[in-house]
Amino acid sequence: MKRRSFLKKASLTGVAVAVGSNLIAKNAREEEKSDSLYDGVAKDFPIVISTWNVPNATLKAGELLELGYSSIDAVEQGCMIEEADIKNQSVGFGGRPDRDGNVTLDACIMNKKGDYGAVVYMQNIVHAISIARKVMENTPHVMLAGKGAEEFAVASGYKKTNLLTQESKIAWENWKKEADYQPIINIENHDTIGMLAIDKNGDISGGCTTSGLAYKMAGRIGDSPIIGSGLFIDNEIGGATATGMGEEVLKTVGSFLIVELMRQGKSPQQACEEAIRRIVVNNSNFKNFQVGYIAINKKGETGFYSIHEYFSVSIYENKICKNHLSDFYNKNG
Repeated sequence: MKRRSFLKKASLTGVAVAVGSNLIAKNAREEEKSDSLYDGVAKDFPIVISTWNVPNATLKAGELLELGYSSIDAVEQGCMIEEADIKNQSVGFGGRPDRDGNVTLDACIMNKKGDYGAVVYMQNIVHAISIARKVMENTPHVMLAGKGAEEFAVASGYKKTNLLTQESKIAWENWKKEADYQPIINIENHDTIGMLAIDKNGDISGGCTTSGLAYKMAGRIGDSPIIGSGLFIDNEIGGATATGMGEEVLKTVGSFLIVELMRQGKSPQQACEEAIRRIVVNNSNFKNFQVGYIAINKKGETGFYSIHEYFSVSIYENKICKNHLSDFYNKNG
């Protein structure tokens, strides 16, 4: 009996030790998880970050988020501000045409669920970002192109508009005198408008809209409407978007790369810098083109980086919108 009692007590002690060890391990895992990107909030939401100095668009998105709108609503409405601005000759109405004189628009949008919609080579419709959202929400597809995208927009209630303004037409006619296609870094002041937003619920969405490279070949599509290149959102991790020479962004699937680097533990800033490095080390011609990235993670931490100087971003945070000049590779490269 004594031996049996001893074995019983020893067994119970072993169970207690095992249970205690499991609890300690579980608590350690939970503490580790609480420090990850998947859990916890480092900054107050909402937050918006946009490529280039676009205070009106960024402020519009931020104000909507303050009112309780979702991140996808804020991104769409924010991008629409730039699409309607005829002074911005790289997006929407007034965008610079291709070499045949046609203004063609590309745009894409992603929501917190990872749903995606895009339009490419669309003409005569100002708000490409809105049509991209309608493709995402109202069709079984993720991308519509050219006349199909235009007809879908008209069927959805959008009116046709001649997107070529007098100012852009004059610039195009002057270009035709020599027709020398040599993109000049930052010549358009601001290029593709990419926007990332986190709403009060901590949900992330993003959008990207552009008229593409000025005087491009007819039919050219850049990175902006292509998922993973011009834009990528993973609501568990964060989001990223690109601006600049789309062909180079496409080659490295840059926005997806940045989100995956954040998944591995890099900060948004570190991820943007690595994505730029991937482009530069594989292209000896990098001094002749610009690429810039912006990123945000689930905690609301932001990052931005470019190959060359003069890339800037607009950030809405704590009810204030500020423009920030990006650091750049060529300073150290």
